[in-house]
Amino acid sequence: MSHLGIDVGGTKVALRLEHDDLSIRESSFRWAEPDGTDAITSGGATRDLELLARHIRELCEPERLAGVGVALPATLDATGTVTAWPGRPGWVGVELRGALSALFGEAEVRCADDGDLAALAEAHEAGCPDLLYLGVGTGIGGGIVLNGRPVPGVGRGSCEVGHLIVDRDGPLCDCGRRGCVQAAASGPATLRRAARRRGEEVAFTVLREAVRDRKQWAVAALRESGRALATAVAGVCELVRPSLVLIGGGFAAAMPELVAMVAERTTALERPGHPLPPVRAATLGGLSSLHGAVLLARGLPD
Repeated sequence: MSHLGIDVGGTKVALRLEHDDLSIRESSFRWAEPDGTDAITSGGATRDLELLARHIRELCEPERLAGVGVALPATLDATGTVTAWPGRPGWVGVELRGALSALFGEAEVRCADDGDLAALAEAHEAGCPDLLYLGVGTGIGGGIVLNGRPVPGVGRGSCEVGHLIVDRDGPLCDCGRRGCVQAAASGPATLRRAARRRGEEVAFTVLREAVRDRKQWAVAALRESGRALATAVAGVCELVRPSLVLIGGGFAAAMPELVAMVAERTTALERPGHPLPPVRAATLGGLSSLHGAVLLARGLPD
C-alpha cells in the first residue's frame, strides 16, 4: 500500500508517493498558462484537473493507494467547494474534493490548507507538538500546531497567519485590508521597501548580496520585515503559547539574516514574566507543505 501527497500551488504542483517499504517516488509539473477567459472561468479548472489526473496516473499506476493528502492555497467550504483562490480564480465554484475523490476510487482523499500542513510537517520534523510556523515567500502562509494537531483543524478552515494586522496604517494587502503582515513582510513587500530606500528597482539577488555586504539600505529594508514578523509572532504567542517558532519559505531560506532579526525583535517584545518561545529557521524548506500532505494521507493528525 502507498500514500500520496500532493502540494497544489498557483503555478506548480508537486507529488510524493511513499510506499510501505520506505521507497519514494516524486514528480512535479507546472500549470499551463491560462488562455483567454480560461483564467477566470471553470474551463481553466477543467483543463488543470485533466493535467493533474494525467500526472497522477503516470506516477501512481498501478499502485494501490491507501490514502491521499492534498495541500491547497485555495479556500474550501464545508462541502469541499473552492470559494476563493486569487491565483487561479477559474477554480472558484469547483467541487474540488469530489473531483479529486473521483480520481482515486476507494482511497480516502483529505484536503487541508498548505500553510497548516507546512506547520504540521515542521512540527513533526522538529519533534515539537506545540509550534508556530511562518512561511515567508511570495506571500506569507503558516499555521499553528498544538498538541500535535493543526489549529483550527483539518476540514475546519485555515489559520491565516499572513493576514494578521500588524500596522493599521500599513501597506495595502491583496486581501483589501491594510497592514497585514503579508503586505509588510513578504518577499515582494521587502523588495519594494528596499527599492524605495535605494531609489531604484531591486532584484532579489541584489538584495541578498547587499544584505550580506551589510549595506544600510538593504539591512534596514529587511529589518522592517523582521519587525513586522516579530509583531505577528508576539501576538499569536500571547494567545496559544507554542514552545517553538519556525520561520521558513523560499525568501526566508535565502535570507538567513531575516530569522535572526525576527528572533532579536521577538525577544525585545517580551513582557516581564512572560518569555516568548525561541525563533529558529525551519528545516524542510520548500518541501514542508508536500511533506505535510503525505502526513495527512497517512491519517495524521488523527
